[in-house]
Amino acid sequence: MVVSSRTYAAKSGDVVAKWWIVDATDSIVGRMASDIAVVLMGKHRPTYSPHIDTGDFVVVTNADKVAFTGKKWEQKKYTWYTGYPGQRSETAEKRREKKPEMILIEAVRRMLPKNKLGRKMLSKLKVYAGPDHPHQAQQPEPRDFGVKIKS
Repeated sequence: MVVSSRTYAAKSGDVVAKWWIVDATDSIVGRMASDIAVVLMGKHRPTYSPHIDTGDFVVVTNADKVAFTGKKWEQKKYTWYTGYPGQRSETAEKRREKKPEMILIEAVRRMLPKNKLGRKMLSKLKVYAGPDHPHQAQQPEPRDFGVKIKS
């Protein structure tokens, strides 16, 4: 008797995206970003397919209260190229004062695929510096991201 098994591949209309909300107060940036990236890609589902966006929406509040370990607030530098000679740079501390949301968005962006699909996944991440957000109508469910598992 031969048993035929088939590999499941998700189609673009098959997956219904859920909405999650997370409070970023005192969460470590890297741990939280890696958990968010997994949910945005859809790798937390058994129906994950790498060529289809099977991920969920994530709303992050209190992004201005995230934490780094060690001396990263003073030592971590964000650099970018402006088109003119030389690079611009700023520390994580300065970025927190100007645009605190960008710290978490950049961390997640760098963990996603570097293609059109990755940009589509990143658009499902909504980050807000304060506790308020305009996504109450989607009824996001609370979830913990970036929690260190103690063994």
